Order: sequence, then structure tokens, then C-alpha cells
Amino acid sequence: MSSAEHIAEEDRAPDGARPASRLRQLAAASVGNAVEWYDWYAYSFLAVYFAEQVFPKGTGDSMVPLLSSFAVFAVGFFMRPIGGLLMGAIADRRGRRAALTLTILLMGGGSLLVAVTPSYAATGLLAPVVLVIARLVQGLSVGGEFAASTTFLVESAGPGRRGLFSSFQYVSTTIGQLLASGTAALLAALLSERQMGEWGWRVAFLVGALLSLVGLWVRRGAQETRSEVDRTAARPGLFEALRRYPRQSLLICGITAGGTIAYYTWTTYLPTFAQVNAGFDKGDSLTVGTLSLVFFALLQPLGGLLSDRIGRKPLLLGFALGFAVLAVPLLHLVTDAFLSLLLVQCAGMVLLTGYTAVAAAVNAEVFPARVRAAGIGFPYSLTVALFGGTAPYVGTWFKQAGHADLFPWYVAVLCLVSFCVYLTLPETSRQKLDN
Repeated sequence: MSSAEHIAEEDRAPDGARPASRLRQLAAASVGNAVEWYDWYAYSFLAVYFAEQVFPKGTGDSMVPLLSSFAVFAVGFFMRPIGGLLMGAIADRRGRRAALTLTILLMGGGSLLVAVTPSYAATGLLAPVVLVIARLVQGLSVGGEFAASTTFLVESAGPGRRGLFSSFQYVSTTIGQLLASGTAALLAALLSERQMGEWGWRVAFLVGALLSLVGLWVRRGAQETRSEVDRTAARPGLFEALRRYPRQSLLICGITAGGTIAYYTWTTYLPTFAQVNAGFDKGDSLTVGTLSLVFFALLQPLGGLLSDRIGRKPLLLGFALGFAVLAVPLLHLVTDAFLSLLLVQCAGMVLLTGYTAVAAAVNAEVFPARVRAAGIGFPYSLTVALFGGTAPYVGTWFKQAGHADLFPWYVAVLCLVSFCVYLTLPETSRQKLDN
């Protein structure tokens, strides 16, 4: 076989389909993933509006409802490792499509439950209980979503394009976040703050539940990427990846720690950080968040393409070192001026791309196909739960305790830890992926 014929043979899509089907695979993963993350992120953008509806105020302390809502945000993250393990196991046993279908159904159901959460004034403790249950369901879903969609995207890529396909994990995540941020900003512009607090926030969650049905329909056209050999082989055990690949599991934790704290600080918590630390206007902070997310989404494919050319490791090292050095001065530059927050957020997005554009590819290249989804899902989601999901709560708690200046150092130290891990990584961009 000639080299050209060999490349053409390798470049076939899963199950022998032609390369043109890769675009359909990309669309199926991206549209569904965008819907998933719209539902997930709507919570964080709207927490400042529904907190007092669902949680009682502490005596003389207006921060209690917001802290409570961010605590529930963190609780949802602690379901993510379970979701990563269970949905990852389904993806490894039954196929990536089966897991992707189940995750989007769970997310839509959780979003609908948030939309109909009663107020504390009307039902007392039932209100926060319903919200916690909804968030637990969404956490289970999104933990499995990353595991299944990461493996699906990277396994759908052609030779020399895993970085590019990997970048669409965060392109679609950011589109979902943009939809959530944009919807919140639009509602805030059209409605008064009183209307937003009473019922306006519910509209965004109802929209999310409807969008989940759209994502489910799109995913029906996806092709399975798990090979026929794997599908007919003995199914992997639930904890097989942890048992047989403990080093790789720990490696996923180290890869993720700095990335997740930087990601959730810059894309989710920064508008609230600006509100509580610099007196930034709520509506304006949502607008800044939306503009910076557009910029971030445009950067992702460029980062993915660059990693296919020069490798994953240089981008990871640049990201981690950049945040270790610049996180503190950047967060100290945040004021109540619109341009100040926009520049800080966009500067962080440039650095963050070094991680987000390649994270899916790097994670997928660590494990063999047989246990890839579960192998990624559990350690990744556990690390995100510990450091990413708690970022808004930790940042708000530092402010309440009178030590707001410590939070930027917390971000910098975690990024420095990941920098040390990246130094030990082998370069995998040129290696053939085990499918």
C-alpha cells in the first residue's frame, strides 16, 4: 500500500464512513454539548437573581442567600465524579451515543426542575431541597457529558486533527455559556430587577429544557466511534480504569487542577467577583461576560490547530505559567469600569486557551479506548468538583471573611501545581490514537 493510500485509509471516519461524515460527528457532539452547558451555566449567571427567592436571609447579612446558592452550585459539582464514572462506564460498555443520549435527557429534566422550584416564602425548606435535587441531576449529567463527548470528539477526528476536534469541546461549551449569559443579559435588559427576581430567571431554565429536546434530536444522527472489536469484547468493569491505570488517573487530576480553577474563575465567577469586590453593575457584568466569551470561542480552533502543529505541551506550559505569574495582578486590576473588566477577562481568555483548546485531546491520549470514557470521567470530574465547582463559593467566602486578596493567590498556586505536572508529560500529538 502506498503512503497516500495508507493516509486515505487511516482518514476514514468510524465504521468505514468517508471523512465528510466527520463534520456530522462534530455537529452532533457540539450542538448537544452546547445545550448541556447552557443548562448548567444558566444557574451561575442567574444566581444573583434567584438566591433570595429560594434561600432565607441570615440576620443582617445580605450575602447569605448568594453564598447558599453558590454552595448548591458546588454540590452539583460533587455529583460530577459519579456521573463521570457511571456515564463513562456506559460509554465504554454500550457506546458513546448511548451515554450522550442519556446525559442530555438528564440535563433537560434538571433544568425543568430548576424552572419550577418554588420560593422559600411559599414553601419553606422545600424550595432549597428541590433546587438541590435539580442540581444533583444536572451534576450527574454534566459529569458524564464530558467523559462521553471528549472521547466521541477525539475518536471522530482524522489524523493530525485531534487538537482541532478537541478544541470544539470548549467551542461548544462556550456557545452554551454564551447562550446562557446572553439570555441572562437580555432578560436583565428587558425586565426590571424586581421582575428578574420574581419570575424572569425561570424563563431561562424553561428555554434550557426545550433546547435539550433539540440536542437530543441532533444526536440521533451521530455515528458510534467505539470500534466493533471493543463492542464485542468483554465489557470493562466499573472501576477497571482506576484499578489498572492508577498513574494515568492521577495524571488527569494534575492536568485538570490548574485548568479548572482558571476556567471557572474567568468564565463563570469573574462577573460576580467584580460585583462583590468592585461594585460592578450586575447587568454590565453580564454584558462583559458575553463579549469575552465570544472572543474565547473564536480562539479555541486556533489553539487546537496550533497544538496539532507544535504539540500539546507548549500550550499547556504557556497557560499554566501565565496564570501562575499573572493571576494576582490581573484580578487586582478589576475595577467598576466597563473596559477594566473586559480587558482583564479577555487577557485571561488568551492564556486559558492554552489549556482548553487541547484538554480533550490530552485526556483522551492518556487512556486506551477500552476504558477511555470512564478513565477520563471520574478523575477529571472529581478534580473539577474540588477546585472548579468551589471557585465561586471560595471567592465569595474570602470576601465575606475580609480576605478577598487571597483568592487570586489561590488561583495562581493551583496553576503552578499543574505547570509542574505538564513538565513531566510526554508529547502525544504525533502518536496514533488507540480506537
